[in-house]
Amino acid sequence: MIKVLVVDDSIFMRRVISDAVNAAGDMEVVGTAANGDEVLKQVRELKPDVITLDIEMPRKNGLIALQEVMTDCPTPVV
Repeated sequence: MIKVLVVDDSIFMRRVISDAVNAAGDMEVVGTAANGDEVLKQVRELKPDVITLDIEMPRKNGLIALQEVMTDCPTPVV
């Protein structure tokens, strides 16, 4: 089973992406995050196989969060 972390500031998009991932059968959403500040903590705790990452988010945008993830614990990001 592929573990997926869904990151988006829109609760609607988190739900849509989560539903699509869970419906795939060989993937499961192991967590969600609403902003870039939450990403690194979630990655460390949940150890996802892949991350779906929104770029435009409040506080810390997706590009900054991506740099932090790749520096600390490299994970494939879509």
